[in-house]
Amino acid sequence: MTEPETIPLPSLPALTDQARVARAAAFADQLARRRTVRDYAPTPVPRALIEHCLRAAGTAPSGANQQPWRFVAVQDAALKRRIREGAEAEEREFYGHRAPAEWLQALAPLGTHAQKPFLETAPWLIGVFYERFGVDDAGGRHKRYYPHESVGIATGMLIAALHHAGLATLTHTPSPMGFLNEVLGRPRNEMPYLLLVVGHPAPDCRVPDLQRLPLERIATFL
Repeated sequence: MTEPETIPLPSLPALTDQARVARAAAFADQLARRRTVRDYAPTPVPRALIEHCLRAAGTAPSGANQQPWRFVAVQDAALKRRIREGAEAEEREFYGHRAPAEWLQALAPLGTHAQKPFLETAPWLIGVFYERFGVDDAGGRHKRYYPHESVGIATGMLIAALHHAGLATLTHTPSPMGFLNEVLGRPRNEMPYLLLVVGHPAPDCRVPDLQRLPLERIATFL
């Protein structure tokens, strides 16, 4: 087996431990202000901002460096209308027939329902897809390794980048999401992972009074 080609590691900031702790604390405090938003203003968001955030997402680690994520950024009003129609059709089935009572009870404090006006109001929708398998120029299939985990990491980095840029987001997962392939013209080897709603919160936006678990509940140091 031949040795892989390598390059020098890009330099990291020359910081003291005290400076690193301060930066980590400031970033944690910034992300602590992130909330899922369902009420958006129609205020435009520059495409360049979305592009830079997607570039950040594309730096995520992935299984065998296959980078199985595909992002479709939508601002076209007609496409957003079609996405809303498809999502609400699935959501009506979910709330009316598919969801067990326990699931609906868990959702009750969030005040969610089948109507999704934010899918049209927000200036951007980002369809996140993962490759079930790769396809080469000759039509051959190639296995993808850890696509769900890889795309999950990339999506988390995308949300963090958008929040850092001063935007609000919502992770929307109508079930099933197959209609997104048709609406957005994606090939059969791609599967919808989620729909990310992006924009500025409405001036009168309110969110549920939810509390995050404290560090001692989510982390163990040995």
